[in-house]
Amino acid sequence: MTNNAPPNETIPVIHSLCELYKQIYLLTPKIQKRDRFGIYLKVELFCIELLNLLISAAFESRHLKINTLIDARVKIEVLKRFIRLLYELKIIELRKYTDFESRLQEISKMTNGWIRYLQ
Repeated sequence: MTNNAPPNETIPVIHSLCELYKQIYLLTPKIQKRDRFGIYLKVELFCIELLNLLISAAFESRHLKINTLIDARVKIEVLKRFIRLLYELKIIELRKYTDFESRLQEISKMTNGWIRYLQ
């Protein structure tokens, strides 16, 4: 019997990333126009690219998953740096920064756990 559920419902890291993206997306109207189409847009695009990598990994064969997940791990670290820059440039407030950062920490741990499981 096969499981036909979409990957975001069966893989917790994909669900967590979707929840993070929703929070980032909902904050967009509150960001100044200059920042919204600059660094903040880059953050949104990195989230989407990361989501693409994780969903791709969910469908790949076991030996291909590791490389895709390692690429995702790098994107997570870059995304963390961008989020920190948003806070340091005072584009987002401390409360949002800590929320985004804690979600990214969780996503990072889950991705690393997935990689360890496959090795």
